[in-house]
Amino acid sequence: MHKEFYPPEELQDTIKCFWYNNNDFGETETSFEVIPDGYAEIIFHFGSGCRISLNGKLQNLPSPFLVGLLNQPIHFHTKNRLEIIAIRCFPWTVFDLLGLASNKNGVHIFEHPIAKLHSALQSFIDKNKIEEAVNLVKEYFLNTQVSTDSLLYKAGIAMRKANGAIPVNQIANAAHATVRTLERKFKQSSGHTMKDVSGLMRFEQVRNKLWLKPGSNLAELAIESGYTDQAHLSREFRRYSGTTPSKFARKAKKEQIPDYDFVAFIQS
Repeated sequence: MHKEFYPPEELQDTIKCFWYNNNDFGETETSFEVIPDGYAEIIFHFGSGCRISLNGKLQNLPSPFLVGLLNQPIHFHTKNRLEIIAIRCFPWTVFDLLGLASNKNGVHIFEHPIAKLHSALQSFIDKNKIEEAVNLVKEYFLNTQVSTDSLLYKAGIAMRKANGAIPVNQIANAAHATVRTLERKFKQSSGHTMKDVSGLMRFEQVRNKLWLKPGSNLAELAIESGYTDQAHLSREFRRYSGTTPSKFARKAKKEQIPDYDFVAFIQS
């Protein structure tokens, strides 16, 4: 089960959406893959726990933890039932939203007062009151003072409208700033460059289209998405997903997922 919830108008400059996912992985320890996209996620999890492999050993992750911008797929491990309440943020706002220093870590473990929400969320989850749980998180962020940088906001709008297929100088023009100033602010706010974020946005659009329409013509899709050619698309797709567009499309066709937005968790 996967549900997405729009943020209140006051949060739409910082948060893309809130989402809930409920999956039973069975009694055997199982890995699932999270493929990169153009967002950062604050993850609360409930059930059997969520683990990640570090130095060959599985390490338990606290609730919540942060998944920043990824430049390659990452694998998590769990078993039995795993339920998630998550906040999908724009990468240039997530660290300001939490009052944390930016970094480029894929999975970030942090200490923050937001962790106090876990027990209340657990109570709602136990009673299957998912909307109430999401509303609690919404209320928390509505009461959080976040100053949205107008330059980053304007740059973000430009990148989102173009699905990442936009040169850096045009992003700067849209934000009425120099490339140097905007790059510095992006680094400070997200730990990444505008080119990093744009590349992930563009990949995400291609990934979503192939997931919903696996029979898409790759050469045409490459040009539509702003890549030089199909070879350019294939290189970038493999870089972020670890597989080729054609193999990903075959997997999407085999999964026969209903017609809704791509869900990041793919069981191995």
